[in-house]
Amino acid sequence: MSQKILVVEDEQALNHNLREFLAGAGYDTHGVYDGGAALAAYESFEPDLILLDVMIPVMSGIEVCAKIRETSGVPIIMLTALTDQDDVIKGLEAGADDYIKKPFEPAEFLARIKARLRPLPEPGEASEFKIGPVVIDVAGHEVRRDGERVSLTPLEFSLLQTLAEKPKQVFSREMLLEKVWGYQYKADTRLVNVHVQRLRSKIEDDPENPKIVVTERGVGYKAGQA
Repeated sequence: MSQKILVVEDEQALNHNLREFLAGAGYDTHGVYDGGAALAAYESFEPDLILLDVMIPVMSGIEVCAKIRETSGVPIIMLTALTDQDDVIKGLEAGADDYIKKPFEPAEFLARIKARLRPLPEPGEASEFKIGPVVIDVAGHEVRRDGERVSLTPLEFSLLQTLAEKPKQVFSREMLLEKVWGYQYKADTRLVNVHVQRLRSKIEDDPENPKIVVTERGVGYKAGQA
């Protein structure tokens, strides 16, 4: 069965062209043009991934993203023609996994989608990791803190798992972009910073004084020993 992509873009010609391009790549697509229709289509179409423009009528893409994130970890890629960095950060903080600036190059665009739709890796010899009070159950794709389940998106889970698998290693932001996001080329390291902040907000006692996902200044991040 083809994977399903919901395209939320108010420019009708671009919406159509994106769906045609994705259909040619083997995906099942559905297009809508405003935020209200996006939420309705999310419920009825049940997409595997959402392409979500920042500037859409009724509700902004950022508002739609935040609403979906209340109940779902479905991969979301924001589409933006804006050069204002604040809007990019707001989209990521709302829960978007990635963003693409318009206009975009087709090969890179498709590669970013494939990276977000790739299946989760099979657990290795160790199917469970522990960082202080946090337990990562890889086989069950579940994170628990002090016995209570923590709701993470698939990308947040992959980020935490990557750090936990090699607790003594410091990962640069570029390394995490390659391992977690699937980038094979230079990309925006703010993706890592914002997702680390979101992850900390869910698993740390005090996100401002993290003990589980630790910053090595000037280098990157590593698993702590909390």
